[in-house]
Amino acid sequence: MRTLRPWCTALLAILVVLIAGKGEASFSLHGFIQGNYALDTASANPDGRDSKLAEERAQLKLEADQGPLSFFVKTDLAWDHLDDKEVLELREGTVDYTSSNWDCKLGRQVVTWGLGDLVFINDVFPKDYEAFFAGRPLEYLKKGVDGVKFGLYPGFASFEVIAIPLFTANHFPDAQRFWMFDPLPMVTNRQTVEPTSNLDNTEVAVRAYRDVAGFDVSLYGYRGFCRQPAMQTDSPSSPTRLTLWYPELAVYGASMQGSALGGVVSLETGYYDSREDRAGDNPMISNSQARFLVGYQRQFWEDFTVGLQYYGEEMLNYGEYTATLPPGMPAEEKLHDMVSVRLTQLLRHQTVKLSLFTFWGLSSADYLVNPEVKYNFTDQIWAALGANLYGGGEPWTQFGQLDHNDSIYLQTRYDF
Repeated sequence: MRTLRPWCTALLAILVVLIAGKGEASFSLHGFIQGNYALDTASANPDGRDSKLAEERAQLKLEADQGPLSFFVKTDLAWDHLDDKEVLELREGTVDYTSSNWDCKLGRQVVTWGLGDLVFINDVFPKDYEAFFAGRPLEYLKKGVDGVKFGLYPGFASFEVIAIPLFTANHFPDAQRFWMFDPLPMVTNRQTVEPTSNLDNTEVAVRAYRDVAGFDVSLYGYRGFCRQPAMQTDSPSSPTRLTLWYPELAVYGASMQGSALGGVVSLETGYYDSREDRAGDNPMISNSQARFLVGYQRQFWEDFTVGLQYYGEEMLNYGEYTATLPPGMPAEEKLHDMVSVRLTQLLRHQTVKLSLFTFWGLSSADYLVNPEVKYNFTDQIWAALGANLYGGGEPWTQFGQLDHNDSIYLQTRYDF
């Protein structure tokens, strides 16, 4: 889990100012108590245990509003039974200032861009994939970034500008709890190097959006770093040390969404500029890519919804990539594409939710199947029972490498 940054003290100080201010401030305090549990059904973990997840978690959300200033904190305290430790995590903590035609948000915040359902093109912000694969609620897939976001609303369009001085990587499944493909298992001397926090390494993301003929249209730009690390060995032929690091990346994209064909149509595309391997001849760094998404969602009868997606990633400079690939290293596909289906049925006055989400790799033949049933006992108490099933393809494909990690999970929550 991430540690609390030093600026958290400043946020708390601002909250004290809001509370002590002469004007009247409005406050709200909400939260939940939750249990998350996941049991292996295919095989034990690499560490020999039979559970992917076993934790109790409490979350508090505090909001304070006084005039143009507002304050928001979302923090979790959890007890992890597998590692036998408690974890304190600040999930969000922001101070907001709102004016008539602009606003500003400072602190740790969750940003969601793009249109994909569990696929991400212009949503370049950090994800926690272990939380998703282990069976936590979907909200835990997103991680907050530490930075400042400006919203500008001049009339002809709306803009978001985000500066992120503190890098946050994606969180991938732990090698002790998940069976994962390792291209260099013999190299155990490893280190991870993250971008240093300075002005030159500050990530910048820009989004412009407006309505065009009934469609929500957005343009995106990002300059920063890959959130999935690249590998660098000390020797190509007989490596003894492996360094994981985060290459520079720029992303340029667009999306549009609106009503069509009796449902909602989504289109999104993005160009991934691998700034440290534009020639494509370093196989340890991801090549530049063209990514695209076509989505369609429709309610076919009352409380029954179908969502379909086709998603693809085309590697550029593929010839240079294959020509320099080390012997024995599995080659990626030039076009990696997949389809997904999400089925959702609500029953018993919408207190019961039946859902099924699946990925199927067209180029890789691997799959993910996620069925779930959720029941709301009351407005405050609910429970969900589901499963994550993986397989197909080669042992190094996205879901094929998770073949031995099938699990069932239980989520319970009391909201207050």
